[in-house]
Amino acid sequence: MNLAIVGSGYVGLVTGACFAEVGHTVICVDNDLKKVHQLQDGLIPIYEPGLEALVKSNVAAGRLAFTASIGEAVDASKVIFIAVPTPPQPDGSVDLSFVEGVAREIATHIKKEYRIVVDKSTVPVKTGEKVAQTIGRVNPGADIDVVSNPEFLREGSAVEDLMKPDRIVVGVSSERAVGPMREIYEPFNAPIMFTDLNSAELIKHAANSFLALKISYINAVAAICEASGANVERVADGMGADKRIGRAFLNAGIGYGGSCFPKDISAFIRISRELGYPFHLLEEVEKINANQKERFLKKIREALWVLRQKKIGVLGLAFKGNTDDVRSSVAISVVQQLIAEGAEVRAYDPKAMEKAKALVPQAIMVDAPEKVAEGADALLVLTEWSEFKFLPWAAIKKSMLSPLLFDGRNLLSREEMRALGFTYTGIGH
Repeated sequence: MNLAIVGSGYVGLVTGACFAEVGHTVICVDNDLKKVHQLQDGLIPIYEPGLEALVKSNVAAGRLAFTASIGEAVDASKVIFIAVPTPPQPDGSVDLSFVEGVAREIATHIKKEYRIVVDKSTVPVKTGEKVAQTIGRVNPGADIDVVSNPEFLREGSAVEDLMKPDRIVVGVSSERAVGPMREIYEPFNAPIMFTDLNSAELIKHAANSFLALKISYINAVAAICEASGANVERVADGMGADKRIGRAFLNAGIGYGGSCFPKDISAFIRISRELGYPFHLLEEVEKINANQKERFLKKIREALWVLRQKKIGVLGLAFKGNTDDVRSSVAISVVQQLIAEGAEVRAYDPKAMEKAKALVPQAIMVDAPEKVAEGADALLVLTEWSEFKFLPWAAIKKSMLSPLLFDGRNLLSREEMRALGFTYTGIGH
């Protein structure tokens, strides 16, 4: 099928590449001409495992193309996906101006032929209705259906998540859209759940909020473990063995971040309040998450007493491993606070340093993980890159001024680090 994806960021680019991989003909649209030219030249502006090879192979096969023209994409495509940013606003609501702008532009290019417009961006409930109304106002004669098709992609494993989904949610307001949407997703061999528009939009927010709740829950349990002498990892293992609970998202740490969870939880709180139900449970999830970073910083302050002029090494700047995304990264927030208190920070991240420079320009970026430890008063692990497990830790300890190691992701073995002579502090021990 001929498909268009408006927006070539994390969601749009991965979606377009995967759709092309299963045989669809895809045009990806972006209003950033520089990005379009990069993509046309085979340069991928984001890091996502497996994405570069997928894009290049499908461009070479003629199934994937890039343009800055929405009109070109609408003319050539039966189904148009909207995958533009929906950034948070200061009051916690979502900025839908990009979605509205794209809907208006799509409307101006729709002619007599039937088109399906799909909200792929994460949007508040009732957005699909607003998109349909917007298109109808701009082009009253447009023969369209609006569909909600939320994404459930995890940065760092987005290609695998889209190619092997555990479910596909499609919200429709007309049976006419069911057949084409089923045809698009049949090659993925996954259960397709058809719902109404509003339910599909709520599923996304409800799912992300529940996962964030699990993270905040285990972080609250971690505080109890520290106070009682228990081990949060053993507690999480025991909980996760219960099939009703599961072990995923029960890893204690310095809190969740990224472009999705913080924004989606705030948006869901705001949406719920506007609908007449104050979601106090999610408000507490946010508070626990914010407090987790402060608890971690407090441990560092207690060990170093004064942070001013202390040399602190940092491993990890991305909000999670296997991505270069630093949006709402707790690691960045910790570094910003350390610098604000006068510390000298040397940092390393396998993929995110270039993007991090703009957020923490005072931090010294180094080209090898071992270099962050040289002469350091303390060393912090802030992102769960698996390669950090296999660093030459004995040599790293020798290069440090003092062997203080703060593991904000419980990535390393406490026993092994202490055996090497580190004063190891994790989360929930």
